[in-house]
Amino acid sequence: MTSYAIVDLETTGFSPAHHHRMIEIAIVLADESGTVIDEWETLLDPQRDVGASEVHGLTGADLHGAPTFDMVAGDVVALLAGRVPVAHNLSFDALFLAAEFERLGISVPIGPTAGLCTMRLAGLYLPDGARNLATCCDCIGCPLDSAHAAVADARATARLLAHYIATDDDFPGSWHDAIICAERGEWPPLPAGRARPVTRQQRAASQRDHFLARLAARAPRSELHPEANSYLTLIDRALLDRRLSAHEEDELVALAGLLGLSREEAGRLHASYLGALGRLALNDGVVTPEERLDLERVAALLGLDADAVDAALDAEKADEPVACTVGGFCLKAGDAVVFTGEAPGIERADLEIQAHTLGLRVTGSVSRKTQLLVAADPDSLSGKARKARDLSVPIVGYSTYFQMLESLGGLRVI
Repeated sequence: MTSYAIVDLETTGFSPAHHHRMIEIAIVLADESGTVIDEWETLLDPQRDVGASEVHGLTGADLHGAPTFDMVAGDVVALLAGRVPVAHNLSFDALFLAAEFERLGISVPIGPTAGLCTMRLAGLYLPDGARNLATCCDCIGCPLDSAHAAVADARATARLLAHYIATDDDFPGSWHDAIICAERGEWPPLPAGRARPVTRQQRAASQRDHFLARLAARAPRSELHPEANSYLTLIDRALLDRRLSAHEEDELVALAGLLGLSREEAGRLHASYLGALGRLALNDGVVTPEERLDLERVAALLGLDADAVDAALDAEKADEPVACTVGGFCLKAGDAVVFTGEAPGIERADLEIQAHTLGLRVTGSVSRKTQLLVAADPDSLSGKARKARDLSVPIVGYSTYFQMLESLGGLRVI
C-alpha cells in the first residue's frame, strides 16, 4: 500500500554547488489517503555560516549543538525508504538531499522525478496561478502558519497532498510511474538513532540558564584561584563585543571545569573583572552614563546584580590591585583580520579596501597570526570560526568591528 514521506528543508542558500547546506529537515509520513501518521524533524549544524537568518529565522546559536547531517542520515533513510518522497518544489529539496548524501560518499535514489512535487501538481488540482506554498494553502482553505519553518511547511505540503488525493478519483493510477519508481528505489542501509534530534520548539522552550548554573556549587576558597588570570583573560576576550555567544559560554564553562572552579568562585572572579572595569571608568574621576550602562551590561552578562556595579564604582576601592587586565585588546596598524559572512550594507571588496586603507592586513584564512575574526554572526559555524575558537582568536560581529575602526588611526568610519 502506498505511503508518502513529505519533506521540507531550510538551507543556508539556494545551491549545493555554492557550498550551501541544510540547516533544518522535517519529514512528515502520510498513508495512502494523505492522512498524517507520524513526523520527524531536527535542526542541523551546517558547519558553515547559517545564511539568511531573516528568511529562515535561525542563527548560529540556534544550531549550536545540533547534529550534523551524517549523524542523522540513517534516520532520513529509514523514513524515506519504501515511501514516495513528496515536496513542494521537489527539485530543490531532492538536490540538497542528494548532495548531503554525496558528501558522505553515498548515492541515493532521489531526484526531481523520483517522487511527487506538490508545486508542479498545483496546475492540475488548484486554480491557475497558485504556485508558492502559501498561495496553494490559501486555495484549499488552510492558511500557512510559520512559513520557512521546516515542520510547518512539511505539514502544509501534506495537507496539499491530501487535497490532491481527495480530488482525484484515482490518484495512485494518475501518477503510477512516479510512485512505482520511488517505492522501488534502493536506499543504502545506514544505522539510525546516532543523534537525538534538536528542534526549534526545544530551543524556544528551553530558556538558557545563565552559564554559571552549569558549574557545581561549592564554597569558594578564601584566596584567589591560582589560575584566575587565565579565566579572566578569556572573559575579557569573550566580552570584546559586549555579548556572550553560545560558543563563548561553553568555552567559559569548559575552562572553569578544567580549573576546578565552583559556581561561587567563578562569580567572585566575575565581580573582580567588573571591579577592574569600574576602576578604569573611575580613572578620570567621572563615570559617564555610557560607562555606567556598559558596566550594567557586563554585570548582566556575567550573572551579577545591580549592587555589583555600585561596588565596582566604589571610589574607596579604586587603589586596590587589579586582579586582571581588562580592555587590553585594540586593533592597530599591521594587525591581520579575517572576515566571514556578509557585512550589512557593504560589499566584501569595499570592506577589504577599507581595512587596507586603515593599515590592517586582510587574510583569507585564520592562523596563529590572526588578531581578529569578524563574523556576521559571532556564533558562526563556519570553518574560519571553528579554527578561530581553536586558536583563541577573538570573534566579533561587524558592528563591534566598525566601532573598533573608529579609533584606529584617529579615523572616523562611516
